[in-house]
Amino acid sequence: LDLLLPLMLVSLCSGRETEMEATEMDMEELNSNSLKRFGLRNTIQTNFGDDYVFQIVPKDDWTFMAVSLSTNAVKLYSPVTGQFFGECKGHSATINHISFSGPSTPHVLHSCSSDGTIRAWDTRSLQQVSCVSAGPSQEIFSFSFGGLGDNLLAAGIKSQVFFWDWRTKKQVACLEESHMDDVTQVHFIPDHRNKLVSASVDGLMCIFDTGGDINDDDHLDSVINVGTSIGKVGFLGETNQKLWCLTHIETLSVWDWKDATLETNFEDARSLASDSWTLDHVDYFVDCHYSREDDRLWVIGGTNGCTLGYFPVNYEGKGAIGSPEAVLQGGHTGIVRSVLPMSSMRGGPTQSPGIFGWTGGEDGLLCCWLSDESSDISRSWISSALVVKSPKTHRKSRHHPY
Repeated sequence: LDLLLPLMLVSLCSGRETEMEATEMDMEELNSNSLKRFGLRNTIQTNFGDDYVFQIVPKDDWTFMAVSLSTNAVKLYSPVTGQFFGECKGHSATINHISFSGPSTPHVLHSCSSDGTIRAWDTRSLQQVSCVSAGPSQEIFSFSFGGLGDNLLAAGIKSQVFFWDWRTKKQVACLEESHMDDVTQVHFIPDHRNKLVSASVDGLMCIFDTGGDINDDDHLDSVINVGTSIGKVGFLGETNQKLWCLTHIETLSVWDWKDATLETNFEDARSLASDSWTLDHVDYFVDCHYSREDDRLWVIGGTNGCTLGYFPVNYEGKGAIGSPEAVLQGGHTGIVRSVLPMSSMRGGPTQSPGIFGWTGGEDGLLCCWLSDESSDISRSWISSALVVKSPKTHRKSRHHPY
């Protein structure tokens, strides 16, 4: 991977919606043994005020990307040009998860919220087209579509897992006994559409078989005890037989969900990542990304100085976290909440050469990161100083971003 230059920025501040423009860059070399750092000269202002960016997700054909905000709204942009298309408004509380539907309804975006609803939006008209409610005073943290007939909608609601038939909007099951605390993640497993993984603040990951009449007693295949509150999970491996798990205390582990066995556990993941570069201590992890084509996993770490690194993860044997293969620096002024990689890390739009991806965070900024393949500038970022431990002392204090 080439290391990447932040060349475009959307500032979610007061002002009016405008199309993305390329910003100029100011490059200075700090010293002969350090990385070259880049500073943004210009920003594009929109009307978001000081709101957070929570999540960025792409439409399957990459004609849209959806951005959830702390205003309880979802904005739509072009991931190629940054053009603003409109917003979907209707939730009355925090939006916890957004996702585009599958190929059968590619124009439909779904969102779930602490207002107890899962809403579907037609991105052509920006209108709500359906709504599923879990009832008063409920909070929905995550949802997933799947099942053997692709007819099930699962959702993590407080400490329970609800199931609806999304075609009829009727509830078909509720699992009440598997978790003791908030269910932060539910995912139907790719290539195993009848299997569902749920993860919770109670430190447990549960694997369910969703065939037939779903219940806690007969359909719980296995339970994996991570031991601490779980933030995010995802899948990897040729048949998605493994899953990665990031916790709220910034540990990383990889499991074989079929056997419910631990493959690799990085309890000191932040220290391992920090030791692989000369920049500030890695204070938190944003996400993991897996390339099925290359069978490679990266963990994305951030510093309180607002720099991001893509750290490769070797999850075989004892495991290791290697030197970063990409560094995103100079765009954000706050904690980064979401990363959307494009062509450089997973199948993205072919009409956007040089665009690595987008990031969004608590500073209310959307940053687009570019790599100039025709220039030696991006090549010059690849420096031995990036992968050799600096003699300077890292900050000892660790800060939780949320």
